[in-house]
Amino acid sequence: MTFRQVPLICSGHSRPVPDLSYSPVTPDGFFLISACLDGKPQLRNGETGDWIGTFEGHKGAVWCARLNSTATQAITGSADYTAKLWDALSGTELRTFPHLRIVKTTEFSKDDRKIITGGQDKILRIFDLEKADDPQLLEGHQGAVKTALWASHNENLVFSGGADEVIRVWDLRTKTQANSCMAKAPITSMELSRDGKTLTTTAGREITFWDAPTMQPIKMYSLPIELHSGALHPDGNSKFVAGGSDFYVHVFDYNTGEEMEVHKGHHGPVHAIRFAPDGESYASGSEDGTIRIWQNTVKQYGLWQPTTNGTADGKTQ
Repeated sequence: MTFRQVPLICSGHSRPVPDLSYSPVTPDGFFLISACLDGKPQLRNGETGDWIGTFEGHKGAVWCARLNSTATQAITGSADYTAKLWDALSGTELRTFPHLRIVKTTEFSKDDRKIITGGQDKILRIFDLEKADDPQLLEGHQGAVKTALWASHNENLVFSGGADEVIRVWDLRTKTQANSCMAKAPITSMELSRDGKTLTTTAGREITFWDAPTMQPIKMYSLPIELHSGALHPDGNSKFVAGGSDFYVHVFDYNTGEEMEVHKGHHGPVHAIRFAPDGESYASGSEDGTIRIWQNTVKQYGLWQPTTNGTADGKTQ
């Protein structure tokens, strides 16, 4: 029997979904959190896509959302000039972090004790969740910050990128740049591999895989679309997925850059795409307000049931 790729469709948002991310695998499974311009980020079961809850409290569009390593807390960034820390079990708002402009990126540190934020004011802020002190500021970006995250190989380093077309590495001990790499277009997404060794970035039509400790490029591919997001499979060397301006979800061979699959279903540009931590599926978030969960290998798995009016190559008809 051959299966046709039919995604799980997660409805519930009423406006575009600019960001989504998975938690690591926890004793209770893994979870998916999504940001939405309707101002109501949502939490879902990462395997089935089932809605668990909505975080209510922002007064503007929510541009980014992340879970901590145990999926017990969430952090979101919004056009209401705040980032908010949430109890992911109850949905209770725990703390609000004021900013001067729209917050476009938020991320927990590897030990979950700090967060980093960035946005339209071009400043990175490091907040200590165990203290009420003013944040540590990192200044140097010449445009809005689109994405920032902690390095896995060194807790004192963070990566950031945005509209000024520069990937920056910051040393928190000195509050200065430790390294920087030029891109050819604004940085639209950034992700670390599961082992922390590879940094994936998208900018314009290019997706680049960097050796995270040295920031030397490993591979770079120019793709036929304007990229909004890209993600490397958790195994680190088989395939990557990408989405952007053409409404489609693309799967590529990591070693050759050849396109392996193309999936249609979204009715707007794909703004965010991420692999589940088990590598069995990946989720895409779109301008059309939906999240779609796709199988990495088309088979009967979880809520996916076989259909026979297609092929097993993953290309929707």
